[in-house]
Amino acid sequence: QVQLVESGGGLVQAGGSLRLSCAASGLAFSSYDMGWFRQGPGKERAFVARVTRSYITTYADSMKGRFTISRDNVKNTVYLQMNSLKPEDTAVYYCAASRILYSIRSADYEYWGQGTQVTVSS
Repeated sequence: QVQLVESGGGLVQAGGSLRLSCAASGLAFSSYDMGWFRQGPGKERAFVARVTRSYITTYADSMKGRFTISRDNVKNTVYLQMNSLKPEDTAVYYCAASRILYSIRSADYEYWGQGTQVTVSS
């Protein structure tokens, strides 16, 4: 049974930082591209960042320079370091796994975590 378990969310002031983690089990982690998506209040789920099985990273434009995605194939964990947080970053953050190379489309990700809430106060 595949499980993706996110942690690290919480309440932070604008300008602050958080580090999200996603621990994966039940899948050949190193064979998957891993992504982070988010869904804000009243919004659709949106792409945040992705790291491929070959460690190539891609970011949504609004996250470039502020967020860093990384993976540890020994710990089967993907991370999202979020700096210079803004109130508009408030959302539930989800990690996801895909066997499709280089995709940033949520429909191409077959496994999802339950999400972790990030709230940024102004």
